[in-house]
Amino acid sequence: MPDSFSLRSVDVKLPPAERFGQFLQGHGKRFTQQRQLIVEMVFSHHDHFDADELIDHLQELIARRKVSRPTVYRTLAELVEAGMLRKMVLGGRSVYEHEYGYPSHDHLYCQRCNKLIEFHSDDLEQIRDAVAAKHDFHVVGHRMFVTGICSECSRGQ
Repeated sequence: MPDSFSLRSVDVKLPPAERFGQFLQGHGKRFTQQRQLIVEMVFSHHDHFDADELIDHLQELIARRKVSRPTVYRTLAELVEAGMLRKMVLGGRSVYEHEYGYPSHDHLYCQRCNKLIEFHSDDLEQIRDAVAAKHDFHVVGHRMFVTGICSECSRGQ
């Protein structure tokens, strides 16, 4: 079994803003300056976030009327539709993570503090592929969440 469960890097042909612009154009929508600012903020770093956290980061732009709250929500939905973000419902809240330019991975999820720990396992993929082959199933991806209690929450018991 490998010592490291770290994520691999992924090469992408286009920067996120350019890829999203192509998606919007293909759907007859404009790539507005507001959408551009949102995409830049979302892809400036990797983190799991919800819409309210994104709005907090965009607060200065919202206050100056450069970005509206409805546009944030609409753009998040479009980024999910474009396959650039993944939406997960955890602990009753919608959480987003990068899908575009981010490697396939799985999660350990703490049910107390909502912490997400990302990992990749070649062994898990081999088992997945073996089971799929046995059932003549074509795999296009998978998502696994292991739920439990993280070490920090366990110590606090």
